[in-house]
Amino acid sequence: MIVRAVTLKACITRILIHAGATPSNAECVASHLVNANLRGVDTHGVWQLPRYVAAIERGELLPQASPGLLTDSPSFALVTGNWGFGQPAALHATDQALRKAQNCGVAVISIVQSHHIGRLGEYVEIAAREGFISMIWLSGLGEEKPDVMPYGGKKPLFSTNPIAIGLPVGDEPSIVVDFATSAISGVKILEAVRLKRPLPPGTIVDKDGVGTTDAQKVLEGGAQVAFGGHKGYALMFTTEILGRILAGADSFVDPPRGGITFSHHGVTMIALKADLFQPMKVYNARTSELRRRARAIPPAPGFSEVSAPGDPELRTLASRERDGIPIPDDLWQTLMDLEARDGGPIETATNKSAPESVQ
Repeated sequence: MIVRAVTLKACITRILIHAGATPSNAECVASHLVNANLRGVDTHGVWQLPRYVAAIERGELLPQASPGLLTDSPSFALVTGNWGFGQPAALHATDQALRKAQNCGVAVISIVQSHHIGRLGEYVEIAAREGFISMIWLSGLGEEKPDVMPYGGKKPLFSTNPIAIGLPVGDEPSIVVDFATSAISGVKILEAVRLKRPLPPGTIVDKDGVGTTDAQKVLEGGAQVAFGGHKGYALMFTTEILGRILAGADSFVDPPRGGITFSHHGVTMIALKADLFQPMKVYNARTSELRRRARAIPPAPGFSEVSAPGDPELRTLASRERDGIPIPDDLWQTLMDLEARDGGPIETATNKSAPESVQ
């Protein structure tokens, strides 16, 4: 099924409002989910919507909550999501980070008491468009139910512990790094189980810590592993400290808020002005020149080109803005069922006319 971005956003907004969200929260979350789909990060797009609705119904997510400040200073702050949607909390934190970094050069913001904040790349993109370098560390999702083995272990300790970095390049598209420190996402594991397909070697282990490609083994006590062996594990370990522990997320646990996954959720963002040590035009020129040099490298056998970080998402964005967003049939049926609660139709786009981007 192919759906226009504006149509998908309207559908998500209606479903969230019907589930109890304020119009502003619903609009914010819908925009974020559709933007993730437009860039090809489908695991953080509309696929998340049924999870949000279920969390609202269980009392884990408060759909009318607004973010606020628990601690405030000129160069740092602690944001609370008040157990509402993570996207408004993360946008509030981003705004705080940029305002404080504008005045101080560097700012550190952490977030607690929030649900899923979605695709991290969106927030570092916002910062980059304003001329700031930014970094995000997110962790704590595995504190109650871990699903990633530590390097060399046979018992899970962490979750996917994602990080993101955004780098401005003047008027050009930003450079965006956004990835989990686990070798594979949980969504891909569930998909492999459903389709009975093997996973790539080096991505999961069985209950004894032995590598396997059988996704079913994860459901039988196995787990994911960090990418890159001990190096990825070290980055995952560090992210757990910079996210959950630095933010002090453990001090805000309040069952059933957040549920088993987000009750210890902690996020930390650092933003800094890209022109701290040289004029902005010099920084932009040298960053742009480095990306051009990387793209100009001849591709190795088996590759069609050398990309810079963020290039694949830019290509997908152009394609999906033009052709629409593909939605799997089973997810589409779930959306139809949720939409039916409110009695509203969902319009599809099976032609190739261009949908609007959602900002």
